[in-house]
Amino acid sequence: MFSYRFVRMFTALADLSRKRERDRLPIQRWPHYLKLAEGAYLGFRRGPDTWHARFRDRKGAQHYEALHGVDANDYDGAKRAAEAWFSTFSNSAARAVKRDTVRAALEAYLADLRRHGRPDAAREAEWRFKAVVYEDEFAGIELEKVTRDDYLEWRDRLMSGRAPRTVNRYVRAVTAALNCAIELGHAGNPAAWRVKALADDVEDDSETAVFLTPEQRKAVIDVADSATADFVRGLELTGARPKELAGAVAGDFDGKALRLSHRKGRPPRLRVRHVVLSAEGVQFFKRQTADKLPSAPIFTEDGERAWRRHIWARQIRSAIARVNEKAKGRARIPSGASAYSYRHARISELLQVHGVDPLTVAHQTGTSIAMIEKAYLRFIPQALREKLAGVRDSG
Repeated sequence: MFSYRFVRMFTALADLSRKRERDRLPIQRWPHYLKLAEGAYLGFRRGPDTWHARFRDRKGAQHYEALHGVDANDYDGAKRAAEAWFSTFSNSAARAVKRDTVRAALEAYLADLRRHGRPDAAREAEWRFKAVVYEDEFAGIELEKVTRDDYLEWRDRLMSGRAPRTVNRYVRAVTAALNCAIELGHAGNPAAWRVKALADDVEDDSETAVFLTPEQRKAVIDVADSATADFVRGLELTGARPKELAGAVAGDFDGKALRLSHRKGRPPRLRVRHVVLSAEGVQFFKRQTADKLPSAPIFTEDGERAWRRHIWARQIRSAIARVNEKAKGRARIPSGASAYSYRHARISELLQVHGVDPLTVAHQTGTSIAMIEKAYLRFIPQALREKLAGVRDSG
């Protein structure tokens, strides 16, 4: 039995399912704990190498049990013994532990989102799961049997044709869903999917961004269907993030500027800006918003529904493939080009071709001076760089 003052020192981060991980645990007076379900923990105490269980009831009281007779190397046996003990509590959160596949756990997460009035979050998460999990062998593994190797192998398969930043985004979504499934009573080991993120490329990093020439951009627009062509043309005229433009409604256009917003930071905060449009941009958005209600999306994928990420990505990839069927040499669209390439092109051309100062470009495109300097400094005309250097010197 342990006093409550030690509870704060317990860690629920240990991976107890693997012997080599248990052997690395420091020897201490209290067990290292792994969370099995809400309020239910399996513990392992190094030194005597014994198994323990801990349960928190609805009143917040902690209960402890030494799992006698379980071999130190028998993780599965210890887990079964702990769950049997949890079932003795009438209000145990782990009384009906759900044993099912990864896919079932993800679907439980989606149902929980909808139950809490978050249908948009559920839809976005669902298309991610469909894109990278449901058709993969990982979906059929029983959640409680998932190991870190399984998770890393699944992530490695995502690397084919995807940037690290994109892979990290998918992995974060799946990790959050599996953690929620554990909270909902699914059996599993959260340490298995607690993996270090891949080296991340930043949003406008020039080393990974793909810049398209005006001729390349026009070639993609010319072969795309009308809805896709309008959408990427809007990106080209504003330098917006695709998700920002997809979320814009007719009422966001006031005849001269376009109101755009995105969430950034941790926790994410809504950031709003007004993009001043060129004369060509004004005429383009007047055509796009004509006869539309203020709440109607400016750009749609099918005449009604606002663009979704996986749909615009699919359509743009299709258009690029059609261009590259005939294009040769420099006319070919580079590997990795995407909707974001139109944003990158707009930023670089404002700096390089039109000579707009970095502060204005940063404000117009919703980025920062630091990012401009990091990713686009080579596109700033030499004369402007010298002026900026002079300002720094005089300061």
